[in-house]
Amino acid sequence: MTFVVGVTPGDQKLSVKNVESQRGARGQRVAIVDVSGLIMNANRAGLLRKGENPVSLLHEKLEMARQDDRVKAVILRLNTPGGTVTASDAMYREIRRFRQRTGKPVVALMMDVAASGGYYLACATDEIVAYPTTVTGSIGVIVQTMTFKTALNRIGVHTDAITSGPNKDAGSLLGHLTPEKRAVLQSLVDDFYARFLGVVREARPKITDFEMATDGRVFSGDQALETGLVDRVGDLHDAFARARELAGIEKADLVIYHRPLHYVGSPYATAAPAGGPSTEINLAQINLHHTFADAPVGFFYVWPGVGP
Repeated sequence: MTFVVGVTPGDQKLSVKNVESQRGARGQRVAIVDVSGLIMNANRAGLLRKGENPVSLLHEKLEMARQDDRVKAVILRLNTPGGTVTASDAMYREIRRFRQRTGKPVVALMMDVAASGGYYLACATDEIVAYPTTVTGSIGVIVQTMTFKTALNRIGVHTDAITSGPNKDAGSLLGHLTPEKRAVLQSLVDDFYARFLGVVREARPKITDFEMATDGRVFSGDQALETGLVDRVGDLHDAFARARELAGIEKADLVIYHRPLHYVGSPYATAAPAGGPSTEINLAQINLHHTFADAPVGFFYVWPGVGP
């Protein structure tokens, strides 16, 4: 048993762990790259640890896969409800760039949840595999607003903002969302939603009912297959086999990238979530309240059906 209190090795470069060997692999590899928890362009810090930036971590792993000639394909393993619009788009672009620069195929494997921004990332891959019990979809944009102004007025606290323009405080916690200010925010939501639709339309031309598939609802893996949101329903072994097939190889070793001191005992041992408090995801409940507490405000490609 290892117990680390705020101290880690000076060299924190990613390590490679072979989690499944195939006879006849001849050194060829398929790398698992995990994306877990809330997607945001910021460190997710926790008790006695600095945490990591999910965007930076993905870039680092993809660079490692790019520079390793033995890696012939990548499995992008997704377990995320999505995240901020810009972070999701940045990670999407990193995956697309990796495919373009290397020619190495990328297969998305959806775990418990790969919704909204998680689905956005899946659209950057060559093929999508989902478990039958995966929750995916939630294609859309949300910006959550609220106001304390009425409550503060009731206890005799009055607030006034001096702004440079009538819409500068749109979405402020201390103001009212007038129709004009709502229209400003709605225009941004519409713009980001149109971008999301363009990504889906390019990646999934065989969706049977595009309007229904992109209205924000979530789907099980089986439903997503019927709708055309994913290519096949399967598991890790199916994704591994498909990655080898797309790479044109019969055998390969399956490897995972991880930080030193993180135990990886099997292909199901995901790399630690991108720093910060642990994220428990299961079919009955998704506990992300600590993560959301650290999340930046703004516009999200995220499934809001999560909470403590």
